[in-house]
Amino acid sequence: MTTQNICAGAPSHKSVIWSSINWEKCHREVRKLQVRIAKATREGRHGKVKCLQWLLTHSFSGKALAVKRVTGNQGSKTAGVDKIKWLTPGAKSQAILSLRRYGYSPLPLKRVYIPKSNGKNRALGIPTMKDRAMQALYLLALEPVAETTADRRSFGFRTGRCTADAIEQCFICLAKKSSAQWVLEGDIKGCFDNISHSWLLTNTPMDRKILDMWLKVGYIENQQFFPVHAGTPQGGIISPTLANMVLDGLESILALNFGKIAAHPGKKVNYIRYADDFIITGNSKEILANEVVPLVERFMRERGLTLSPEKTRIAHINDGFDFLGQNIRKYGNKLLIKPSQSNTADFLAKVRSTIKGNKTTSQRNLIWLLNPMIRGWANYHQHVVSKEVFERVDHEIWCALWQWCRRRHPQKGRRWIKDRYFRTLKGCDWIFAEKGAQASSGPLLCLSKASDTKIKRHTVLKLDACIFDPRWEIYFEKRFALKLLNSLKGREKLLNILLSQNGKCLVCHEVITSESGWVAHYLVRRVDGGSDRNTNLVMVHPDCHHQIHANTLTVVEPAHVSGL
Repeated sequence: MTTQNICAGAPSHKSVIWSSINWEKCHREVRKLQVRIAKATREGRHGKVKCLQWLLTHSFSGKALAVKRVTGNQGSKTAGVDKIKWLTPGAKSQAILSLRRYGYSPLPLKRVYIPKSNGKNRALGIPTMKDRAMQALYLLALEPVAETTADRRSFGFRTGRCTADAIEQCFICLAKKSSAQWVLEGDIKGCFDNISHSWLLTNTPMDRKILDMWLKVGYIENQQFFPVHAGTPQGGIISPTLANMVLDGLESILALNFGKIAAHPGKKVNYIRYADDFIITGNSKEILANEVVPLVERFMRERGLTLSPEKTRIAHINDGFDFLGQNIRKYGNKLLIKPSQSNTADFLAKVRSTIKGNKTTSQRNLIWLLNPMIRGWANYHQHVVSKEVFERVDHEIWCALWQWCRRRHPQKGRRWIKDRYFRTLKGCDWIFAEKGAQASSGPLLCLSKASDTKIKRHTVLKLDACIFDPRWEIYFEKRFALKLLNSLKGREKLLNILLSQNGKCLVCHEVITSESGWVAHYLVRRVDGGSDRNTNLVMVHPDCHHQIHANTLTVVEPAHVSGL
């Protein structure tokens, strides 16, 4: 593959051809700098960290990857207040050259609202494409520091960590007979909106002039400008990392005051956080109310934050509590984690709304709409005690589908409706399925069942693992591969293709993950007689797929070569 011979670590002032960028080299050079930043952070060499961050944020590779990120995600077609989008290769190429610190001034955010589960609206600030790219660029330099200094049991908005890791830590801290019996459910009131700007500017290891401009840029709503004096707006790429850095440090403070080597051992204080939701365990209600809560409030007050009185409460483990969509409760001496009632009810309401909102669509289209919802929800809860809940959810979905069928054919009997919409497969009756469109004997398109998802215990994350430490490289690659394989369950064709490529893209040789996305590329085009067999398909990243067609490259099977 022909690519530009641009030094990935050098400033970018030359012309750029988007389809000719060597992404493998860009990833490699940025990764090297990030590893060096993390190493310098561990060693306490703050001057070295600052120099390496400057090098990364002024490099061609960093700018190219920043533009690639903001033009390859779901928000790439949403413009900011300037109404500019980077949709063409030419626009993306010019965008790389435009990312310069000198003369940079961010534009106000575009305020939009999205509904929350409690009926309220969450305010989001949408930056312009250039501001998003600048945030993505500086995040590349800030993230190694944030990961190295983060709390061990912080799991939200961090690469390689997820809600299942947080739930597994809850099980570890609460499952034993001798475990803590009381739990403080903490929630921060308007976390993103109330973070102290002065605290951020004093304690965030990044370019303070750039950070100050982002924090004070304000937003536009109904064509009116509103200034801001606190908070980091939700919607910005760098905002979750900034919020994590604000909340980091509480775990070490709790360990210092209530750890095994503290003056009063046996209080069993453990801390688990996901984004701005956290729990703290304790051996008694008094310890949590009289000792832990004042300490937490003092920690939050220094950062301009307060606990939400409506959502913060102390519960006994026998009464249970909800955390991240799961209900955690002890029945006797046995701890069981199940999908929470509110989470299940919200999911069923969404399914029923989809079915009622598509009264006249075809059965095939309805199945296409419902399958991702059912699979996604079931996969989220597959690591806990969910079998009974899955079966009840399947029954409720069947009831909604039966009403949908009856409404379409009010003059027909039940037997006729059953024969029209339901099939018997592998001994299972009442399978909502439609035959394939190609022929009457073609494959069946079936509605997924939540109960078909196997319950599998989540693999415990090693808390000391750092994504930017080379010693943990293979460990995280295995975890990413396992996560992707789980997401491809039921799609054996793509799964086999991915395994034949060792889980990596054939263009940039970077790992294909659920977050990066993928495209199935035909080695021999279908218009040229290419088949749909596995031997004629490879999986590549979306941008790499564009490179193949833009440069008329020829990809050969992974069994023969490892690249292009």
